[in-house]
Amino acid sequence: MKATASRTIILLAFLVFGSGWGSFVQAQDKPLKKISWGVTSLSASNWIPWIAKDAKIYEKNGLDVQLVLVKGSGQTSTAILGGSLFAAPVALPTVMQADLAGADLVNVAHTVPGVQSKLLVKQEIKRPEDLKGKKIATSSLGSLGDFLFRYIIRKYGMDPSRDVVWLSVAQPPERLQALQSGVIDAADLSYPSDVQGERMGFRVLFDARKEVVYPSMSIVTRRKNVQEDRDTVMRMVRSHVEGIAYFKAHKESSMKVLGKYLRTNDQELLEGSYEIYRQDFISVPYPIMKGLEATYDYVAATKPEIRGRRPEEFMDPSFIAELDKSGFIKKLYEQK
Repeated sequence: MKATASRTIILLAFLVFGSGWGSFVQAQDKPLKKISWGVTSLSASNWIPWIAKDAKIYEKNGLDVQLVLVKGSGQTSTAILGGSLFAAPVALPTVMQADLAGADLVNVAHTVPGVQSKLLVKQEIKRPEDLKGKKIATSSLGSLGDFLFRYIIRKYGMDPSRDVVWLSVAQPPERLQALQSGVIDAADLSYPSDVQGERMGFRVLFDARKEVVYPSMSIVTRRKNVQEDRDTVMRMVRSHVEGIAYFKAHKESSMKVLGKYLRTNDQELLEGSYEIYRQDFISVPYPIMKGLEATYDYVAATKPEIRGRRPEEFMDPSFIAELDKSGFIKKLYEQK
């Protein structure tokens, strides 16, 4: 893909005024290497690059990172291939689809093992089979939530195309309102709408994180970058790993960073987000290569040839392996 494709993305350069991470910030002997990292949404899932920027972890590792807001994995992968982004989170199915079409995207880390989404239902729905004939709302037909909950329903022995009725309701608050008003019987909700729904008395029938391995918040770059500029890729990965360790050790400052980028001082939202991602962010974030049946099903719907390809063809675990085996990551969690 050509560099001009980058014009299709929506750019947002973030102004950063973060404080350093104490003694970990070191003077650089040479100019910082400038790269761009894609932020795929203004949500807590993108917490780590914000922390790495504000805590000057990127600078410590010799990088000057511009955080750029992009819309969706499709535009993100186009921007990486076009050269306007050095790396970004790109959903694994998108990586697979692009590479099957001749691209050279590669996943070098996964930050989160599953999707933070729940199916909340009316009280009378107590078992999966109770969904038969009921109305379920997701953001849109064909969306990730739509795919995941269809996959889960199929896992429990039902036909998601015939046994339930699917409706498109764009945003979580609107889906929660539709559930409350009785227009629908079940809704795909993420934090904080899921918590609000539980307080209203609705039940969690499925927690997608527990039902499906669907890794996300990856570090994706080009194989060309790995081959021609491995040092920069390594510094970027090392910064990300340090950002996760910083996040887990510094609750208050991490919540301040999230509040800054989300432009909120809602302490309940920030606290709840921290507790979710404190558990979800993987300390040693190897690319996830096992249990990917849902991912393969998703890709096979349009590219059945994926069935003959191994996960290793789309991933490179060598960066995390080097940091792991050297003891670097272990030392991060030994520091007080």
